Amino acid sequence: MSSTDLINRELSWLQFNDRVLSEAVNPDNPLLERGKFLSITTSNLDEFFMVRVGSLVHAIESGVEKEDASGMTPKEQLQAIWEEVRAQVDRQYRILRHEYLPELAQEGIHFLKPSLLHQDQKDELSAYYDREIQPLLTPRAIDDRRPFPLLAPKALHLAVLLPAQSRNGSQRFALVSVPATLPRYITLSSGVGKVRGVLLEDVISMFVSRLFGGTKPLACVPFRITRNADFYYNDSNATMLITEMRKNLKRRRWGKVVRLEIPDHADVRILVKLKKYLGVTDNDILTVHGPLNLNYFMKQIASLPDFDHLRFKPFEARTDARFTENSSIFDSIRAGDIFLHHPYDSFDPVVRFVCEAADDPNVMAIKQTLYRVSGKSPIVAALSRAAQQGKQVTVLIEVRARFDEENNINWCQELEKAGCHVFYGVAKLKTHSKITLVVRKEDDGLKRYVHLATGNYNDVTARLYTDMGLFTCDDVIGHDAGTFFNTVTGYSETSPMEKLISAPNHLRKTFKQLIKQEIKNAENGLPAAITAKMNSLCDPKLAKLLYKAADAGVSIHLIVRGICTLKKGKYENLHIRSIVGRFLEHARVFIFENAGDPKVFLASADWMPRNLDKRVELMFPIEDDAIKGRILSTLQDELQDNAKAWEMKKSGKYRRVDRGDVLINAQELRILSPADSEIELITPESIDKSAEEDI
Repeated sequence: MSSTDLINRELSWLQFNDRVLSEAVNPDNPLLERGKFLSITTSNLDEFFMVRVGSLVHAIESGVEKEDASGMTPKEQLQAIWEEVRAQVDRQYRILRHEYLPELAQEGIHFLKPSLLHQDQKDELSAYYDREIQPLLTPRAIDDRRPFPLLAPKALHLAVLLPAQSRNGSQRFALVSVPATLPRYITLSSGVGKVRGVLLEDVISMFVSRLFGGTKPLACVPFRITRNADFYYNDSNATMLITEMRKNLKRRRWGKVVRLEIPDHADVRILVKLKKYLGVTDNDILTVHGPLNLNYFMKQIASLPDFDHLRFKPFEARTDARFTENSSIFDSIRAGDIFLHHPYDSFDPVVRFVCEAADDPNVMAIKQTLYRVSGKSPIVAALSRAAQQGKQVTVLIEVRARFDEENNINWCQELEKAGCHVFYGVAKLKTHSKITLVVRKEDDGLKRYVHLATGNYNDVTARLYTDMGLFTCDDVIGHDAGTFFNTVTGYSETSPMEKLISAPNHLRKTFKQLIKQEIKNAENGLPAAITAKMNSLCDPKLAKLLYKAADAGVSIHLIVRGICTLKKGKYENLHIRSIVGRFLEHARVFIFENAGDPKVFLASADWMPRNLDKRVELMFPIEDDAIKGRILSTLQDELQDNAKAWEMKKSGKYRRVDRGDVLINAQELRILSPADSEIELITPESIDKSAEEDI
């Protein structure tokens, strides 16, 4: 395998973000939902620059010239990234100006420019500015005595150019930060349409002279910066980890500026000053043809009242009948394994599992891993309550979960105060596994109840992400779960287990064995297929093995939402697709044909080096035939989806799947007609081989 056989991971990610952006023009999506995809595209790029671009900039500054798996140096990657990003953002703003805003206006939602306001509207905004905005503003003069301040990343700022105070004096420069606590879209009581409003930064610009004694500015330009948030820290000493993470959070506030966003009409004099003060070059500047930071479509516009017809029809998540009975949740699990597919299945049973364990006098111990939890987590509250009632509560909470560090540190402190045994993670490894173990005293002795999942214990994202989970009291899995917790909290290692498979010591090896077995089966004329669903696939070693499997004739179907460095190329038996829909596809599912007796696994890990080598992950088998059937049915629908699916062409570019006579939207099928019975997995063996058509 040569470097040309793999797609660069950063460029692959940008292709994914372009698929997200395409949902903003997908007529299948209600109008206000389409605006959410404009916002998601923006927030995705924010994180991409903070982490991926930040790490490349650091590598270049450190003199790194080593090529990645695709054969590109850091400098070559950065150049290619900027070219793709500029094209993508140009497309994003063309959609905004020429399609989205005009369609909003047709529905009575208007965005007004200050120059087009009538006097009554100006008076209304003037009063609002004096009452609600100006008390929050702090003008900052920049001169020889007052240096340029440390600006918060991702926040909106206004750069103001003021005339000189004397004939021989120089023009003055000042900054005003736009308050993040105020709504971005300021509505007006009168005017055209059902709703009309002006963006906050435009309102501030209208009256900014009031901050400077009535002096009319020569120019006022909004801008936004992104800083490098990819930092290295010493995590080998657990007692110092919290201190290190707190330092890391502070570093983000003053990391190197890796992107300056500014509107296309920016005054050149202001741009020159910003380049000087921020230490950026033209290569670091992203010019946009419209308002900066489109996150307000998600945060505010999408939830405007009286526009329900422009949103997805709400649905009520299912609750398994076994959970609706008055009996204990432990009785329900003891009757047989229970499968949950969120958000179609309610997340409430997972919360109930922990809450009931906290209050059940027969429960002796609760052990759980936490990676990302909500800001008001009912699960954390239940764990605290359990400890206060004298139960043995062990929580391994990962304080290095990127952008959730501060939230997790706060939860650590709260749990410790409640009496929980809190572990901040495993030395040198992020703990990304999703597992809860409850030990309960029963008539026949101690019984272990386990919940395993592909996604986080987050009651908020469980309504937005598709994930799968399993309740079981299988004795072997229960014993494995106990072994898992004992090793990661006692020795910072993962021991081999009978049914559960852990990273970093065993998961990669297991995947290699499973893929090699499919190769062997294909060579022996036995049924051989691999069907895998994940968020990202960029592990070069597994990619090489998958190419080998394709050469051997193994039928391979991959559903990879985001990054996929594997290239379809010449292989007719290698199919790669991505689904971008109403919910974020987050589950990790791995199915190996096994000569006609399929092995089905769920996991917390993607096929990425970080998951397989640098994280504590778990994969678990699905052995119940009915649950297998439900998972196989789900993947069958996703492999036949022609509403939200994209497929990779030979070039490595993606194209929307052609719509047939019958429209299949896998996510809507899960909402409307869940499949509960055992079925055989059927995969489409032929993919349209018409002329290549790239995004």
